Amino acid sequence: MIKNLVIVESPAKAKTIEGYLGKDFIVKSSFGHVRDLPKDNNAIDIKNGFKPTYVVSADKREVIASLKKLAKEAEVVWLASDEDREGEAISWHLSEALNLNEAKTRRIVFREITKNAILNAIDNPRTIDINLVNAQQARRVLDRLVGFELSPVLWKKIKTGLSAGRVQSVAVRFVVEREREIERFKSESAFKVVAIFDVSGKRLEAELNTRFKTREQAEDFLKRNIGASYTIDSLEKKPTKRSPAAPFTTSTLQQEASRKLYFSVAQTMQVAQRLYEAGKISYMRTDSVNLSQDAMAAAAAEIARSFGDNFVKTRQYKTKSKSAQEAHESIRPTDFAALKASDDRNEQRLYDLIRKRAIASQMADAEIEKTTAVISISGQPEKLVATGEVVKFEGFLKVYAESTDDEELSDEETQGMLPPLKEGQTLNLQRLQATERYSRPAPRYTEASLVKKLEEMGIGRPSTYAPTISTIQKRGYVEKDNREGKERPYQILSLENGEIQALTKTEMAGAEKAKLFPTDIAMVVTDFLVAHFPSIIDYSFTAKVEEEFDQIAMGNKEWDKMLDVFYSSFHGTIEASADIERASVSGARELGLDPISGKMMVAKLGRFGPYVQLGEENEETGEKPVYASLRKGMFLESITVEQAQELFKLPRVVGEYEGKDMKAAIGRFGPYIQHNSKFYSLPKTIDPLLISEAEAIELIEAKRKADAEKMIKTFPENPEVTVLNGRFGPYIVVGKKNVKIPKGQEPAELTLEQCLELAANTPDKPARGGFKKKAEPAEKADAPKKTAAKKPAAKKASAKKATGTTAKKAAPKKKAS
Repeated sequence: MIKNLVIVESPAKAKTIEGYLGKDFIVKSSFGHVRDLPKDNNAIDIKNGFKPTYVVSADKREVIASLKKLAKEAEVVWLASDEDREGEAISWHLSEALNLNEAKTRRIVFREITKNAILNAIDNPRTIDINLVNAQQARRVLDRLVGFELSPVLWKKIKTGLSAGRVQSVAVRFVVEREREIERFKSESAFKVVAIFDVSGKRLEAELNTRFKTREQAEDFLKRNIGASYTIDSLEKKPTKRSPAAPFTTSTLQQEASRKLYFSVAQTMQVAQRLYEAGKISYMRTDSVNLSQDAMAAAAAEIARSFGDNFVKTRQYKTKSKSAQEAHESIRPTDFAALKASDDRNEQRLYDLIRKRAIASQMADAEIEKTTAVISISGQPEKLVATGEVVKFEGFLKVYAESTDDEELSDEETQGMLPPLKEGQTLNLQRLQATERYSRPAPRYTEASLVKKLEEMGIGRPSTYAPTISTIQKRGYVEKDNREGKERPYQILSLENGEIQALTKTEMAGAEKAKLFPTDIAMVVTDFLVAHFPSIIDYSFTAKVEEEFDQIAMGNKEWDKMLDVFYSSFHGTIEASADIERASVSGARELGLDPISGKMMVAKLGRFGPYVQLGEENEETGEKPVYASLRKGMFLESITVEQAQELFKLPRVVGEYEGKDMKAAIGRFGPYIQHNSKFYSLPKTIDPLLISEAEAIELIEAKRKADAEKMIKTFPENPEVTVLNGRFGPYIVVGKKNVKIPKGQEPAELTLEQCLELAANTPDKPARGGFKKKAEPAEKADAPKKTAAKKPAAKKASAKKATGTTAKKAAPKKKAS
């Protein structure tokens, strides 16, 4: 007989917790969610209060069978999934799928995986919080309804395979609107004037308090300064303080890890998950900046030990987000004194970031002395200003300084200490320089800055940020990419030793690194949704839906009634979409006449992406239009006739090799060389319009060499069968089927008959996206309505209302706890 069975979400966590609890406890993992809505249109009974049907996921059937057997033997079952809505839902689904006896079931939660936290959770069990389960269920059902009803509209009206989602479509809209803002932006130049003085052998730099719009104005100012004298008009020293940032929330951790460590949002969450499961940090999905009293005391003790009592300043931060969930704590180390968390480099780097930020949050302000020197110019109304600062007391800066998304560093960030100065002091000018500078548009989003925008607008929650960012990229709406800048000239005018000199230099403008770019399909879909489904893609509406989920989580709103209000309006717009003409949303745009042929050029969105069509089909003459795919960085709504003409220079004959032409072209999967009916992909560094004959030959020969090294054996009597050397070792290819070679079999000695026999005995893989198995018939299992979360008494509180349907008929109906 098992005394205690504890069920957690991950096996890594299970091993750690079992070590803390001792021999009377067995800890097993559910490996995340165990049930979900089936992948068909019958998952939600809309007419019956949006009642969902749940089925055990195919890959969790063995897990459930094993847990069910253990649960029957256990005296007490402890449900220990994460302390958030998803975690609460996992506990409820486990309770239902395992048919747990309410009297012997306990729900426990903890914010960190330490011995004290685990034992404290065992001492303070509660029931499943049905309000949190309902909030998660409302989100899941609503998002399924939106996806299943709106995506087919996109298939019919725009392109098959597209998808739409309540949060993902809004995230895409942000990226699209920023791109259009950048496209509309007209950069303007102005001349920034800087004076460089020599003060007792030390350099002093001061900037003019105005900028000149033209070269003539800047040159005139320099001329007026020939022979001028410079005097310190005023000198002001002002003490200021800087306070530390709050400990990390999910979004601020994602942002800072992106800036400082260059992690993607998904990578940050994966690494943080491992640190949490190893017991090194507190739970990483939170929008709270709170620290517990114990954590603040531990941080204060470590600061005093490392730096002294004068560096300690205990602070409790107030969470700005109205929706901060379930009184969580911020992300912090479980042991503030521990410097090492892992041998893994990325885990250690992220841990250092979390630890330093949490410690700095409990440290004294940095004390700064700012100095501003105003410099007058003899006979001129303009003033020069020099600013500097010196740190008088480091405070939290001893440990941590927050980064910024601002691509142009502010003056404050680049200030240093000024040389000794006094009022009335005459300065020795070395050089007065006017440099042409250009205004910049708002920067494109990075993954982290898009998360910041979503949070600021109240869209999504800590558990949804990373999946949203990943989804919009996987579905082809947004690309994370680096883009090369373009050379741009700028002018420099210098006054030195009484002479003015002019110089023109070049700089790279517009270079981008790891930025988010919308695809053409993103622009077309966004415009379509804005025009026909404004509420789905409206920022304030999406944020309001999130607030309603919060109200459900607090027990202030019925989940099914909230869905009823949403769905009645949403479904009406779906039905009205039947009248929308497909042609009106194709994104087709006339560019103008081709100067060479005189034919019309039209940019369109097709099955394989955006393209330009040159000319029309003429049945009388048999003439057909010519097509060319848009290249990376081109958009349907901004491509010009001149850019389109460049596209039609392909395919082009590059040269001849082995008596056959080599043609450069761009296809569905990018640029390539075609030679003797074979295709050779071009690397990103080679432009198909510029590739030379020699480069093309080198590419073909390199590919042939690689193929020869890959080929182990061929069979002339059956060309569809080959034995190849792959990334994971030798294998057989029969048609489109890959076949494993048995151990001990020498690949080069295989006969055609052996290959065919092995292929016949290898089962075909299921088609992608297909259902492996039909869902099992379901039994009704009603999900929760309102029940306060409290410690279990003799009997657990029952759910009043049922909403789910579960697999297997044999199990009796039971109420959720």
